Amino acid sequence: MQPQRDLRGLWLLLLSLFLLLFEVARAGRPLVSCPAVCLCASNILSCSKQQLPNVPHSLPSYTALLDLSHNNLSRLRAEWTPTRLTHLHSLLLSHNHLNFISSEAFSPVPNLRYLDLSSNQLRTLDEFLFSELEALEVLLLYNNHIVAVDRSAFDNMAQLQKLYLSQNQISRFPLELVKEGAKLPKLTLLDLSSNKLNKLPLPDLQKLPAWIKNGLYLHNNPLHCDCELYQLFSHWQYRQLSSVMDFQEDLYCINSSKRLYNVFNLSFLNCSEYKERAWEAHLGDTFTIKCDTKQQGMTKMWVTPSNERVLDQGTNSTATVTKDGSLHFHQVQVEDGGVYTCYATGDTFNETLSVELKVYNSTSHGHHDTLNTAYTTLVGCILSVVLVLIYLYLTPCRCWCRGVEKPSSHQGDSLSSSMLSTTPNHDPMAGGDKDDGFDRRVAFLEPAGPGQGQNGKLKPGNTLPVPEATGKGQRRMSDPESVSSVFSDTPIVV
Repeated sequence: MQPQRDLRGLWLLLLSLFLLLFEVARAGRPLVSCPAVCLCASNILSCSKQQLPNVPHSLPSYTALLDLSHNNLSRLRAEWTPTRLTHLHSLLLSHNHLNFISSEAFSPVPNLRYLDLSSNQLRTLDEFLFSELEALEVLLLYNNHIVAVDRSAFDNMAQLQKLYLSQNQISRFPLELVKEGAKLPKLTLLDLSSNKLNKLPLPDLQKLPAWIKNGLYLHNNPLHCDCELYQLFSHWQYRQLSSVMDFQEDLYCINSSKRLYNVFNLSFLNCSEYKERAWEAHLGDTFTIKCDTKQQGMTKMWVTPSNERVLDQGTNSTATVTKDGSLHFHQVQVEDGGVYTCYATGDTFNETLSVELKVYNSTSHGHHDTLNTAYTTLVGCILSVVLVLIYLYLTPCRCWCRGVEKPSSHQGDSLSSSMLSTTPNHDPMAGGDKDDGFDRRVAFLEPAGPGQGQNGKLKPGNTLPVPEATGKGQRRMSDPESVSSVFSDTPIVV
């Protein structure tokens, strides 16, 4: 009976072991022990500071966090792990000597959310390098030797929120990463500090929403000094964006003489001070004003200049609030002008924004409409000048109307002789040298005399006495024609 009992006990033990193996296999956890060079705690494997030239083989498939930092890894090939690590969410590879990463290296870890590749020797980020990490949220690439970033290196990373590229040698700003409608819709932090950026796409950066600019770090770059750069960062400072407020001392630029200046102290350029501009519109315009908050997903409420809350869509008011919290105007009126306030509430902080709206009492003109007031005024001024010039210089010539000059007589002198003649008479019969001087005399109408008629008017047949000439030249009284010759270039006002 004793042998049968021992045999029965042995069968029970084998059955128990079989059931245990079955449960482990069903749970997806093969019987792989912790690598000897690693320290394992539950689903965490720490293989740090072991001078490893390669990744240990036979890693447990249930691994959730794998720390391979501070080793001697130089290449990360596609077959770096034969086991598919579907539970791995954090992979630490910092402080190694990595200079090559295969584009298929991340195929075994499709659910990775945190990847640290900082402090390595990477020089380029090739196309589609991280495209298989569709669930990745944080990527650390700072303190490498990255010179070039391929435009498709971060394709298919719709969940990426934070990207650290500081302390590299990047000279091109990767606008495709932050531009509106870009491939990284959830990116809230892009650190490009301490690189070799000397030129920025300033107009494009100014158009970015505040929640992207709030996490766009550009300090410690050799930027070129100009007023447009000053206006950009002054606006960010006005909005109290973290990317500027946290590193004001490290935001500098370089002028043509290679001298460093703080971007907020460019007095040598005489840049105008930044002023928040009002939103301008014309009568009947339809437009939308966004509540440009520093955080996504905030609850927004708008208040009118008369301190009344703007209601949601569906009301008959000119202004309504859209689903995304923007203020929409339909056929705006002059009385809609004023300062509108947006109150935004979030999980971490609240924010208040004000926007001034100016509505002009005129409709905006299209391409085929008539000229606006400025052009009309300009054309009117030009036409006025032309008419004045025509009047001054193109009046009918009086020279051709003059007949053969008749010998002047005292009877030709009339009322016109009272005008001042500044040139000598052009009498060909006048004696004396024409180059000699002549007397400049003025004839005046006497208040009374034999030549005057009733009411002191001159009689047409009478003449004024002519003083005797002295000297070589003889000066005659001015006749009506001499007036024309003197003032021929001057308009006569009748």
